[in-house]
Amino acid sequence: MEHVAAAALVDAQGTVTGWSDGARRLTGYAAEEVVGRAARELLAEDVPSETVAALTGTVVLRHRDGSPVALALRVSPVLGADGEPDGFAVTAERSGGPGPSLAAQAFEQASMSMSVFDTRQHYLRLNDVACQVMGVPEDALLGRYYPDTVEDADHSRGFLDHMRQVVETGEPVHYESFTRAPSGTRYHAWNLEMWPVRNPSGELVGTALAAFDSSEQHWARQRLALLNEAAASIGTTLDVVRTAEELVGLVVPRFADFASVDLLDWVLGADEPPVAQRTGVVLRRVSHRSVTTGTPEAAVELGEADTYPPFSPPARALLDGRAVLSGAGEPEFDRWLSGHEARGAKNRAYGVTIHSLLAVPLRARGTTLGVAVFVRAVNPDPYAGDDVVLAEELASRAAVCVDNARRFARERSTALALQHSLLPRGLPGQAAVEVAHRYLPSGAAAGIGGDWFDAIPLSGSRVALVVGDVVGHGIQSSATMGRLRTAVRTLADVDLPPDELLTHLDDLVTHLATDEGTEDVAELGATCLYAVYDPVSRRLTVAGAGHPPPAVLLPDGTTRLVEMSAGPPLGVGGLPFEASELELPEGSLIALYTDGLIEGRDRDLDRGTAELCRALTVPAHSLDALCDAVLKSVLPPQPTDDVALLLARTRALGADQVATWDIPPDPERVAATRQYATEQLTEWGLDEAAFVTELVVSELVTNAIRYGEPPIRLRLIRDRTLICEVSDGSSTSPHLRRAHVFDEGGRGLLLVAQLTERWGSRQTVNGKTIWAEQPLPPG
Repeated sequence: MEHVAAAALVDAQGTVTGWSDGARRLTGYAAEEVVGRAARELLAEDVPSETVAALTGTVVLRHRDGSPVALALRVSPVLGADGEPDGFAVTAERSGGPGPSLAAQAFEQASMSMSVFDTRQHYLRLNDVACQVMGVPEDALLGRYYPDTVEDADHSRGFLDHMRQVVETGEPVHYESFTRAPSGTRYHAWNLEMWPVRNPSGELVGTALAAFDSSEQHWARQRLALLNEAAASIGTTLDVVRTAEELVGLVVPRFADFASVDLLDWVLGADEPPVAQRTGVVLRRVSHRSVTTGTPEAAVELGEADTYPPFSPPARALLDGRAVLSGAGEPEFDRWLSGHEARGAKNRAYGVTIHSLLAVPLRARGTTLGVAVFVRAVNPDPYAGDDVVLAEELASRAAVCVDNARRFARERSTALALQHSLLPRGLPGQAAVEVAHRYLPSGAAAGIGGDWFDAIPLSGSRVALVVGDVVGHGIQSSATMGRLRTAVRTLADVDLPPDELLTHLDDLVTHLATDEGTEDVAELGATCLYAVYDPVSRRLTVAGAGHPPPAVLLPDGTTRLVEMSAGPPLGVGGLPFEASELELPEGSLIALYTDGLIEGRDRDLDRGTAELCRALTVPAHSLDALCDAVLKSVLPPQPTDDVALLLARTRALGADQVATWDIPPDPERVAATRQYATEQLTEWGLDEAAFVTELVVSELVTNAIRYGEPPIRLRLIRDRTLICEVSDGSSTSPHLRRAHVFDEGGRGLLLVAQLTERWGSRQTVNGKTIWAEQPLPPG
């Protein structure tokens, strides 16, 4: 049987104003017989009241031949310009006849939401999925204005604007929308397609739309975006706490309403991981964040420790090594919340109701470091399986970064301890200079470097000032620095001139590189500056190996860099080192430093040295205060290299502290020389030291006359000790030996060594100097 559908138009007074060919075929009346008549005249019986109210139902009409015809009618109001009904559109088909058309069935059974609106955005048709999305039956929506049927104003405004755009342009529109469905709690993502509906004459009579729920694809993209962002934003520094802060900052509020990171205490220290215990877990809070300003719901403050019972989700996650998903209504979850007074009080005070919680262990390289907790209280969507996978990925990324930071902190702590153990803890008091020093380790990820400094007392009240920098960072550089510092002290004890000392040190670095099996000697290279200051002559002798020259502040307030040959870095080999010498007024300030003080990424060497010279002129009440002021004004906020700074203010020994005699190479002059020394000691008030000094002078002068060459000179220095020096023109150094019974000589130096605190010899430009020190008498 042919399926026939009819349509008619009825005005507000109930008069038929339009009649379709389908209506003619169902009733037998032609359009000219019906248009203008009252619609009631076509009825065979009264319309049921429920049909009138619903505007749909079965109505019995009288056929033109007098027989009754049962038709299924659907009435839709047609609104006028004032929004009031001007008439009605009536569609009908034979009741009990064949089912709806294939197109109608497809519309009703579509898996996506489909709706039809008139040109004024009133509902005309909805399929079953659209009714489910709206949460009401179709009858409750037909004829209603769309904005009156939704609560989300932002979504309604965008939706309405797009429908109006279709009506105005006659072109289809595609766009995406994100909103919470009225019938549910979870937010949905929609892909919407809108297109114009035209009648056979081409007139635009409505708008149709199809909405596809793309929520799963949307959340998958969000999870992927979060993971991509985590790869770039977590672990930007080698700092444990900062890494934890980056994790919670990423997930709140996009993944959690509240998030926290708790770590085991050993992770924050230098200890090894202890054996796990199942009686309870003590964790220390290092970071948390909330959608609420100030994180008022946090039951544990930052830096505090809390004990988690074994049945609590964080403890289960940490002890079992897997993520734990729990929520309100679960016995263990409720038991944990109710058993923690502080947490319960916080939740009640701020009206927080936790309905879903996800605890994920932070594991890296087979070691559990702590636990991350993600909570939802404001967001009504509970955590699901996909959220667990995402949380595990985020926690895994964060755990590796935390472990890297922990390992770096441990290595840095070890290197720093080694560095401090190798550096001088306190420089001894010097007669020649007043010294102050600072060592500032780098905060960069490269680790502790190999910078060092030293002040070494030399014979004749002189002092050696040393500063150096080993290439590279880490424990290896610190160990190499220790070797070089020991070597410098050993060579300084031999009293080598600065240029010769650097030559021997250069050979040592080359040998170290060979012993280490390093192909590139520069990998164990270093720079060094060695300076010797003599308070008697007030002369400073400097030699450098690839190191910045020292800066000098004169008593008149002028500053300058010492003009010197920098020389090649240690380890290059084959090139000479050259010493420079200058005379300094008493009270001059010498600044030795490493390149970390004056070099940086955003400034060149000249600018750094100019800032240093300017900083040295700033008044300070002490050298220690001046050290701090120099570092504060010259260093950048975050130095990228270690810094060593050594300041020395020169002193001078006056004529009343030094006595010198030229000795003729005649053995008979030894007695007169002893007399000179005795008279000088009397003048200095050191008569108690006369006996020992006479013996020392006698032995040293006799040896110089017997074995040395002219010119011979005796010098006494009264400083913190009494120093006796005898110089001659021979470069042959004496050696201490034990004389046999029948030997005529060989006992002089042994006697000197036993009578004095220290003795030794040093090479000079014209020969050598033998010296001996003895303590001053009390008072």
